Amino acid sequence: MNFPQIRLQSTPASIEVKTTHGKVEIETPPPSLNIQQPKAKMEIERRPSKLTIDQTEARADMDLKSVRRRIEDFASQGYQDWLSGLARVAQDGDELMMIENGGNAIAEQAKRISEKPMYDFNIGWIPSAGSVKIQYDPGEVKVNIEPQKIINNTQVVKPKLNVTKAQVDISLQRYADLQIDFVNLKHVGTNYEQEI
Repeated sequence: MNFPQIRLQSTPASIEVKTTHGKVEIETPPPSLNIQQPKAKMEIERRPSKLTIDQTEARADMDLKSVRRRIEDFASQGYQDWLSGLARVAQDGDELMMIENGGNAIAEQAKRISEKPMYDFNIGWIPSAGSVKIQYDPGEVKVNIEPQKIINNTQVVKPKLNVTKAQVDISLQRYADLQIDFVNLKHVGTNYEQEI
């Protein structure tokens, strides 16, 4: 017995996708550097230090005197001796003038003249302590510095950017297909029969 059949055969549609990748190209040129550093202005004022050593008195203590110093010392000593001699002669004259008051003025004067004087002296140092005079002036230094600002003329260069966009192409590679077959199918109507 032949049963009527409907045969369906389908083919699905096929889609084709083509993709082109995007690309980013960046080129960064180096910046234009122009930096200048002027020298700082510096002024230095200096008063030199000074060391003074005066050893005149130390040399005099060791009897190493200059001619001028010897002349001054001799003149001063001569003047002092003259004044003390004048005072001694005046005192002797006064004593002799008042001899009538009693006493033995001539004998006392002779004894005083003939005796050696007593000198007060204990320990001495040659040269004496403190005879060397030292003076020191440390001087002075004034420094005036005026810094100068940096001159910066650097120019920034923008990067070069090249972008290729990604692209997707979608196309229909194959259309869908449906095939229908009829087997043993008959249409029966009034006084009519037809095979489909």
